[in-house]
Amino acid sequence: MPDVIVDCAIYREGRRHECAADFSHALDEARADGHSFLWLGIHEPTQDEFDRVRSQFGLHPLAVEDALKAHQRPKLEVYDDSVFVVLKPITYDVTADTVTSSELMVFVGDAFVVTVRHGTASPLTAVRQRLEHHPEILRHGPGAVLYAVSDAVVDHYIEVAGELQVDLEELEAEVFAPIRRSSQNTRNTAAEIYAFKREVLEFRRATVPLTDPMHRLQSPGVPFVHDHARPFFRDVGDHLARANESVEGLDRLLSDILAAHLAQMGVRQNDDMRKISAWAALAAVPTLIAGIYGMNFSDMPELRWHLGYPAILVVMALIEVSLFRLFKRRGWL
Repeated sequence: MPDVIVDCAIYREGRRHECAADFSHALDEARADGHSFLWLGIHEPTQDEFDRVRSQFGLHPLAVEDALKAHQRPKLEVYDDSVFVVLKPITYDVTADTVTSSELMVFVGDAFVVTVRHGTASPLTAVRQRLEHHPEILRHGPGAVLYAVSDAVVDHYIEVAGELQVDLEELEAEVFAPIRRSSQNTRNTAAEIYAFKREVLEFRRATVPLTDPMHRLQSPGVPFVHDHARPFFRDVGDHLARANESVEGLDRLLSDILAAHLAQMGVRQNDDMRKISAWAALAAVPTLIAGIYGMNFSDMPELRWHLGYPAILVVMALIEVSLFRLFKRRGWL
């Protein structure tokens, strides 16, 4: 069990006190004090490793199952002895242009906070350090930790949305750049747009379902979250709304860019077909005339005319020049 425990501490009046490896005594001590709570951080526990936590903290079996299996949507569940919240922190790899989500489960009880982390993206270390420098916030108990964790996750959503916006502007400039004739470039651009839409979809899976839990935390009736904490969760909800607006805007712009790119491809294909048709017409005229005079009938007109050959060449040239000028004027060439 110590291998999966990232951190364990008792906070009395907002001040950190290290807890022993046997956190059950630490929990009893925090409950007996009345002004303390235990914060236990765990990383990717197995069922056997989490069984002790479940029994000591009295966690609901359904919440424990969700915490162990991961792959959950952001949500809030209220049980008799605890509140269970699922968050999905995300990271954006600028070099690979990929959005990666992990999962963070938070159990909040009368005198404890248990955080279970899956994946690499996690704001918990920074949140814990920041809170320990502000004991006046930690004095408000486990609800303050839930607020700080939610706030850190949602604020990072806005940062990632800004990075995605920069990449979207670059992609937009690439799509609307002067038309490139390379079919390979065309395929790469379409693949980039679809890949970007997948990253935005991954982003939406983290942000949109979190709206309802944030609304519930702003309203009365959620245990272990004091009334004075609701304005803070309202602030988190406002930031989340900004993040959702950003991701919705990104998705709409990507759809518009994709439609514009497909339209460009259609126009480009039409241009190519016009040019092919024009060159085919230019090649058809001399082929037709030469084919007629190559049939070798003895009674063909001008067959024995000494100027027939150069005259036919002149006629071919005049027709070709006329057609070329016509196609050029109409933009076919």
